[in-house]
Amino acid sequence: MGRRMFSDKVVETDKFLDMPVSTQNLYFHLCMHADDDGFLGNPKTITRSIGGQQDDLTHLIEKGYVIVFEDGTVAITDWFVHNYIPKDRYHKTVYQDNKKKLELSETKQYRLVTRSPIVQDTESKQDVYNMDTDCIQDVNKVYTEDKLSKDNNINKLSSSEPNSDPEPEKQKSQKIPYEKIVDYLNRKTNSHYRPTSKATRRLIKARYNEGFTDMDFKTVIDKKCAEWLQDGTMVQYLRPETLFGTKFEAYLNQPDTGSIPRRNYGSKPVRKATDWEELQRKQEAKNQNMSPEERQAQDEWVQQVFREFGSGGSYAK
Repeated sequence: MGRRMFSDKVVETDKFLDMPVSTQNLYFHLCMHADDDGFLGNPKTITRSIGGQQDDLTHLIEKGYVIVFEDGTVAITDWFVHNYIPKDRYHKTVYQDNKKKLELSETKQYRLVTRSPIVQDTESKQDVYNMDTDCIQDVNKVYTEDKLSKDNNINKLSSSEPNSDPEPEKQKSQKIPYEKIVDYLNRKTNSHYRPTSKATRRLIKARYNEGFTDMDFKTVIDKKCAEWLQDGTMVQYLRPETLFGTKFEAYLNQPDTGSIPRRNYGSKPVRKATDWEELQRKQEAKNQNMSPEERQAQDEWVQQVFREFGSGGSYAK
């Protein structure tokens, strides 16, 4: 293994610098330990040796910085963007079988070799290309689905659930705005949930696969915040596992309660304030129909009440 170089076209981008520092650190170490073709067979060992977490390796796979194979081997996607090795110093990788599954793009990036179309949309007659299944690696129960485009090569992380229906083709090609949804929830509830959380992403993706949109997520968040935000008992349920779970559709279609008062009264009805002027007008109308005896009896009763409890003001006779 010779000297390794790094291109600022890769490591100085916002996409790279937005990743956690531990993930960036792991990327540099993987590049330093890779062979002259950008392959290495012990990414998990390197992750543990530098005190990294499995999420760091998964994050690199998700962002498309490394390509992972079934046997645990990984390849650095931008290896030839970083490095140019003279032929007299070059040594072929021992992972030739995996290398045959890759090709070099016009931008000198590794990408998986495309295969013949195996699924066809009968409505639109558009071909959908799937990658060779040998290139799908199990990373702690998280599977990667590699999708290629002419402009860039991004490996998108997708969860594989047994006995589940295939995702609609529109959902496969749609980018799910995890950050946008979680950021909106955090701003509404003053929380700090992470859009990179596996549990949160799984819930959001499940709802997207059912056909819901980011506006549906916003609506559910708004409705439940209006209902629970000032409720000391229910505010704890303003969290992804509750809002984005199996009751998502019910929350979406519940009547809009609108804004609620600052103080929470629970299920007790809020008592309407007494209109004293209206009450006085009714009493005056009633007094006009009283006989002199009835009016005198009422006056005596009022005076007795005032003597016992005190008068807070005048009372119309």
